[in-house]
Parts: sequence; C-alpha cells; structure tokens
Amino acid sequence: MFEVFENRPDGRGRFGEFGGRYVPEILMPALLELEEAYEQARADKEFSDAYLKLLNDLVGRPSMLTHAKRLSEKYGADIYLKREDLNHTGAHKINQTLGQALLCQRMGKRRVIAETGAGQHGVATATACAIFGFECVIYMGAEDIRRQALNVQRMKLLGAEVVSVTSGTSTLKDAMNEAMRDWVTNVDSTYYLVGSAAGPHPYPMMVRDLQSIIGEETRTQMLERTGKLPDAVTACVGGGSNAIGLFHAFVEDETVELLGAEAAGCGLDTTQHSASLSKGGLGILHGAKTLLLQTNGGQVAPPHSVAAGLDYPAVGPEHCWLQSTGRAHYVGVDDDAAVDALHELAQTEGILCALETAHAVAAAFDWAKDNPGKSIVVGLSGRGDKDMSELARFLDGRSAH
Repeated sequence: MFEVFENRPDGRGRFGEFGGRYVPEILMPALLELEEAYEQARADKEFSDAYLKLLNDLVGRPSMLTHAKRLSEKYGADIYLKREDLNHTGAHKINQTLGQALLCQRMGKRRVIAETGAGQHGVATATACAIFGFECVIYMGAEDIRRQALNVQRMKLLGAEVVSVTSGTSTLKDAMNEAMRDWVTNVDSTYYLVGSAAGPHPYPMMVRDLQSIIGEETRTQMLERTGKLPDAVTACVGGGSNAIGLFHAFVEDETVELLGAEAAGCGLDTTQHSASLSKGGLGILHGAKTLLLQTNGGQVAPPHSVAAGLDYPAVGPEHCWLQSTGRAHYVGVDDDAAVDALHELAQTEGILCALETAHAVAAAFDWAKDNPGKSIVVGLSGRGDKDMSELARFLDGRSAH
C-alpha cells in the first residue's frame, strides 16, 4: 500500500496554500522527528506488512461492499455501501490508530495521547494502546462525554484515562486544544495520535495514507462487482479522515465524482452548523492553515451538529485543496435530513449507521435522485449504537416543536 496515488504535499507540508506547520517552536523537533520516522516506515516493507496483517487479522479487512438493493430501486441509481461500520471497534478510525501505534512503537515511545469527539477515535486509540501495551490518555469535551457515554465506558474498560475538557464549547476543538497542551508539556515521552486528516504536517498526509485502504478496496471491489468504477463516491466530512481515505484512490479518475457531506446543523443560513468548507474562511487552527468557522472579530466560531464527530469548526487541508481545485465538491446536510436518512437506511436495508455517517447517506439519496441509472458508493464510516440516547433526545426535542 501507500502507492496508489502519490499526491504528496510540498516541502512545507502544504496542499496548495493549505496545511503547513504552525506550531510552537517546542513542537517543531517532534514534528520533524515524526515526519522522518514516518517516511522511513512507509518505505519499509516490514512495516507495511505488519500493518496489513493487523488490518486483516484484527480489523477484519477487507470490509464488505454492500449493494443497497431496496434503496437503489427507490432512488433510481445503484447505491453501494462501503462497510467500515463492520470493522473491529465499529468505525474507520481503527485503520489509522493501528498504523500510528506501530509507528509509535518504532519510535520507542510508550505514552499515547489523543482527542476524540464521537468517541470512536478514542475507542480505537484505547484498543491500539491495549494491544501494544501503551499508556493511554484521551481528551474529550464534557458535552461529548454526555452525548457519547457508551464510548466513554468502552475507553475506560480498555484501560484509557478519559480527561473531561470543560473549556470553550466542551467539544472536539477544545479536546484537541488540551491534547496539544499535553503534548507541548510531555513532548519527549509522548506520541500524539491525531484522530483525523487535520493538524500540522505530517498528520494530514499520514492519516490519509493509513485510511487510503478504504478507497483502494472500494476501487477493486467495484471493478470486480460491476466491471467499472463508480460514478461517484461520498462520505461525511468533519476533520475528514474517512472521506479522504475513500476519495484518495479515485482522485486521478476524473470520471468519478468526489462528494463530501458536511454538517449543516440547523441550516447553512444560521450560525448553528459545522460547514467550514461551505461557510468558513481562511485561517489557522491546530497547527494548519485551513478553512474554519470564524466570528466577525476573527475568533473561532463555535460549531454545531447533532453528530459529535462532525462538531469541529475546521477541516483537513487536503479537502480544502480538493475543493479549491474543483476536484471535489461538498454539500451541507442539516440535522433533520441526517436523522431522516439514518431512519430510512435502518428501515429499508436493516443497517443502523452513525449520525455522522447519516450525513453521507442523505447526500447519496439526493445525488441518486438526480443521477438515475448511475452508481454511487457511500463510505459507511461507523455504526450507530453509540448514538441511540442522543438520537432519542433529538427526536424528543423535534416532536416537542
């Protein structure tokens, strides 16, 4: 792997004008050390073989590609589901946490920190740390701890310390802030296992590479199943790891449309959303130049989404680049549309997806209606068990209005 498409950032770690390394001076040696270690690892067949063995033996790869027969009949286009929800730990996150844990072991570090929103990255990180015997500390916003109590318990059972973050909006951005502070303080002994294709270089490239197995498998499976590439692929976009993992293998295939689904929250015409690609401006957050939600005064604006994993005010730099070049486009899906799509998928195909994933499902429905006879693959990034209490709370609030 690591060879499907060499879309490498430039020497400064940028995709066009996006990305880079905007960090305190104390972190630069750690990032340079990480970059060097990763470049050596990705060129080492032993590392690649060990990683693929973990994906096959533990995660259960390759993941299934399911034809959503009833939904395809209803909407008039062939809808396929790339089943990352069937992975060990229930989402795509395990793909890259195992890869980074291998790298951490190679670098000789024994303490791992991470941030998490919906808790899936936290669970995947705690799982990887349990396998490798690492100390594990997970930073999570207090609001997300409330929304994702099941995943909090899973992390603790796996041996992780879960630190509640009460600053700001008490969500993913604030958890990442605290993780960065920890890393600055403990940079010599600690590996920061970033959860998305965001943050300072080399994280966006590295996470993209480790998640690219999703698109590689999808490409092969569609060719074997249908004899051709899909007409479109779609995935939800918060930080953007599952989407860039699906998109990556198709970037050079101009006939394949790349469609990202952002969280439009209460609507793109309000301030209650997380659609940084649609509504954000150029700025710097968590060590990278990217598109982010900002107040009139230039401060980071609080994001909103019914899905905790999309509740982030920025996005990975490669997505910004794909949008700016016109290679990919991104649509906003509001809370109501996502919840409705979750229901429809469950009641039509018997698959209960995550609230984050439901944004991509809704986008696929809209695309299918406009493209009869064509095919689209949905990155089914995670399962919905974790969201049952929050979904009930949202539906109670909706019925009250």
